[in-house]
Amino acid sequence: MMPPPAGLIEVVQPGIGCSVQDRGRPGHRHQGIPAAGWLDAPLAQAANALVGNASGLAVLELRGMGLELRVHRGPVRVALAGRVSARWQRHEGASALLPAWQSATLQDGDRLIPGMAETGCAYLAVAGGVDLPPQLGSRSSDARAGLPGLLGRNWKPGDLLPCSRWPAGDAREWRAPPWAVPNGPIRVLPGPQQDHFSAQALALFYSESWQATAGQDRMGLRLSGQRLTHAGTDAAEIVSDAVAPGAIQVPASGQPIVLLADSQTVGGYPKIAHVISADLPRLAHLPPGTCVQFQRVTPGQARQALQAQRQAWQAWLASQEQFLPPGFIDEEALYRNNLVSGMLLAKP
Repeated sequence: MMPPPAGLIEVVQPGIGCSVQDRGRPGHRHQGIPAAGWLDAPLAQAANALVGNASGLAVLELRGMGLELRVHRGPVRVALAGRVSARWQRHEGASALLPAWQSATLQDGDRLIPGMAETGCAYLAVAGGVDLPPQLGSRSSDARAGLPGLLGRNWKPGDLLPCSRWPAGDAREWRAPPWAVPNGPIRVLPGPQQDHFSAQALALFYSESWQATAGQDRMGLRLSGQRLTHAGTDAAEIVSDAVAPGAIQVPASGQPIVLLADSQTVGGYPKIAHVISADLPRLAHLPPGTCVQFQRVTPGQARQALQAQRQAWQAWLASQEQFLPPGFIDEEALYRNNLVSGMLLAKP
């Protein structure tokens, strides 16, 4: 069977905080270009898996409200991942709730209106992936770097998002249990400028419950709590050196700033700690008012945590199952149970 024409999704309303993201563009930080990419890689990869995509294809990252999409040319298979749901307005007028963790196939004229992600970050995948032209090897949006991801600018009503081709002959959809985000303290490695902080500040950093503030975006997250004191008046700044997502800087205010995917490539504030790779995705789920604590671990423990995350991901991937949505007949089940011959051979 020939695959259908590539789908097109119309942006009816661009919403707030929505962007196209994939693995990002590593290898350009020496040019001052952030890697960008997903804030929560396992969650984005789960959305891709639910529509049958390879793990690295571009998805829509949902960080706010107001997004409304319409299928300009279908069919388009979609799936949500995260603590989020969407209103599915069919072209003939019927309306239904589309929950996360299962795929659904939209037809021409259908509209999809995602709600607010409860934890501040969710993903919407389309079968075949969002097929925008790559820039420096990635389709990820990064407005600060001049790479918004669509026509060199932010989205506007009426913009079209192309989707790659996908084999649409199977009416069965996919579903899986939610991907579990671990709880507990955010694990960190000691930062390279620990000597810029007093012993009391270091102890406070690990014992304090820090609150996420409204001062956050894809570049960084500002925390509030008791002031961390530097070792001296000159210790609040350093000669600018390299930073990366997960670095925790502390400026003269004494309030930590955690850098995220779109972080700058260099910074002049001392770094008290660095979030381990396994816990980086959790930073996407700290909406304003959320409290978080930090726990110091060793490099060996950081490697073990990453390995455990990869094993958990493989277990989740194996938990997926296919199902037929309402209105479709499972012909395979009919043949498997031999119901046709059973009727023919039935005795009066």
